[in-house]
Amino acid sequence: QVQLVESGGGLVQAGGSLRLSCAASGIIFRFNTMAWYRQAPGKQRELVATITPVSSTDYADSVKGRFTISRDNAKNTMYLQMNILKPEDTAVYYCNTKSMRFDWGQGTQVTVSS
Repeated sequence: QVQLVESGGGLVQAGGSLRLSCAASGIIFRFNTMAWYRQAPGKQRELVATITPVSSTDYADSVKGRFTISRDNAKNTMYLQMNILKPEDTAVYYCNTKSMRFDWGQGTQVTVSS
């Protein structure tokens, strides 16, 4: 059974930082291009960042230069380092494969106050 468990969210002031984690089980993690998504209230889920099995990365324009995606294949874990957070980054953050292959987890709430 596939499980994707996000953690690390919280409440932070604008300009602050958070580091999210995504623990994957039940999949051959190292073969998958993984991704972080987010969904703000009243908005559609959007793609934030992707990372290939060999750690090539890509980012949405809105987070370039502020967020860094990484992975540890030995630990079946992916990370999202978020710096210089803005109120518009407030959302529930989810992880999945880039193709959204698996059921969504609970996500982790990130709230950035102004």
